[in-house]
Amino acid sequence: MDDNWMFKVLTLNNIAVEGLRRFPRSRYEVASEMAHPDAIMLRSFDMHDMEIPATVAAIGRAGAGTNNIPVDKLSARGVPVFNAPGANANAVKELAIAGLLIAARNICDAREFTKTLDASGDDLQKAVETAKKQFVGFELPGKTLGVIGLGAIGVEVANAALALGMKVIGFDPKITVRSAWQLSAGVEHADTLDQLFKKSDAVTCHVPLVTETRNIVNRDRLALMRAGGVIVNFARGGVVDDAAVLEALDSGKLRTYITDFPTAELIAHSKVVALPHLGASTTEAEENCAIMVAENLKDYLENGNIRNSVNFPESRLPRLDAWRMTIANANVPNMVGQISTCIANAGLNIEDLLNKSIGELAYTIVDVNGPIDSGILAEIRGIDGVLTLRNLGKPVT
Repeated sequence: MDDNWMFKVLTLNNIAVEGLRRFPRSRYEVASEMAHPDAIMLRSFDMHDMEIPATVAAIGRAGAGTNNIPVDKLSARGVPVFNAPGANANAVKELAIAGLLIAARNICDAREFTKTLDASGDDLQKAVETAKKQFVGFELPGKTLGVIGLGAIGVEVANAALALGMKVIGFDPKITVRSAWQLSAGVEHADTLDQLFKKSDAVTCHVPLVTETRNIVNRDRLALMRAGGVIVNFARGGVVDDAAVLEALDSGKLRTYITDFPTAELIAHSKVVALPHLGASTTEAEENCAIMVAENLKDYLENGNIRNSVNFPESRLPRLDAWRMTIANANVPNMVGQISTCIANAGLNIEDLLNKSIGELAYTIVDVNGPIDSGILAEIRGIDGVLTLRNLGKPVT
């Protein structure tokens, strides 16, 4: 890689300064407006209707969810999309636990009532003592919390609820080994979602919004819950069927719905506490997300390494004193063989190679013992199925 090469990073939202500091000014230009960026970094900006420049080699979302990014379209172009799983876990965990407490103790209704009191002295105290009966709640110890999704956030919520004395049952058929190690042994595992709903006094959601999770909390599953249940949703709006929840609230099946994704119908309902998408809105979470994504974008741009991508396989190869290229391609037979043949025909020797695949995509990092000229690049780009090819040269010291 040329020592004078500059990478250009376009930001579509305000990104925490601590994250942007990961891009040294000597090698990076970072701005909210620029032509021909190499990477884009964003938070909640909706990219679906955006014309993404052909120069963009990577997208980084400073948060966990990526439903505001056209991931499939970018995958077809060979562009990895990075996110920050777990960087905001503590922030969301705290708000989920707060949601349970708000529902259990009628905190919001009680506060609103108190603000309406127009009295003082003994009259005020009498009004307070008379009214408090209507806000009688329940305590969390002994109640059962169902946790849907046991990723970084779900695990923290489950463990925190156990520490508060709750019984916890979790459901996640795709739980990772890392999450399983971090999950307390006291968490019961549900074989099905129906089983989880049947056993739960409250249910909290911590899954991304994908086809399989849309309306995962629905009319049929709510009917399985114990009467007076609570639903907490700090995941995504579409994970919960709002119409079904409103019906359950009206019938008394549900006691309260706590959500971070307000709609006009939800705001108007007296048993809904709707917050303005506060899940990861802490200074610490915003900084953690920005730092994680910036570091992963930087490593990809400079070294071709991939970590925490939602559409590309985890791929990390230590740098040697060698010339590096990376190839994203369709996951079909003999791609590595064809790439190796092109390299051998150019008289170069492969010093190190890593090939990984996920679904229909594959990714290869190759280190060779000499400069990679335009002829090799053109030959490899001509292979049917190659999506992107990046020449990273030698590591910059």
